[in-house]
Amino acid sequence: MPHKFDDSNKHKLDNEWRRQNLPPYETLQELGLIESDIVADIGCGIGYFTLPISETIKPANKVYALDTSEKMLFEVEKRARFSEVKNIITLKTDEYDLKLRDNMVSFSLLVNVLHEVEDKKKFINEIKRITKQTGKIAIIEWEKKQTTMGPSVVDRLDKNEIKVLLETLGFEMVKETAFADCFYGIVAELK
Repeated sequence: MPHKFDDSNKHKLDNEWRRQNLPPYETLQELGLIESDIVADIGCGIGYFTLPISETIKPANKVYALDTSEKMLFEVEKRARFSEVKNIITLKTDEYDLKLRDNMVSFSLLVNVLHEVEDKKKFINEIKRITKQTGKIAIIEWEKKQTTMGPSVVDRLDKNEIKVLLETLGFEMVKETAFADCFYGIVAELK
């Protein structure tokens, strides 16, 4: 059974270390988020990326903040109210049911989520279902090496495994990048 993030540790999702290693606006730019995107922030947590997404895309477009934790979604809603953001929709999901219609988003973001999922093929297929043709999936994961932060090495995913899985499921690699010395990013487009 994969390691799951404990929502009682939500304070770890926005701190000085994370802001230095995964600065939200710069990270989203590196992953290719554009103004016209409609976004699913899958496993959004406290909204660390959700709010910057909402400010990057057109005000009329939506960012769907998806999480299995009510506590996390409550935090996103609180932050959105404080920032007076109107284009965020929070949605409590099940792990393999994202609760969105088919072909609804052009950009799906998963930050340190995939390593927590047991059936990765089923999960990626669910993301594929909600993604428009030529839509993108952007995945950030921990490098498969020991670092001072993050899950144990045994719970981390090798980026080549993810690339093979995405290609097998009908995605084409667009970009591979690194963030600090502990994260890698993969962007793939639905063929």
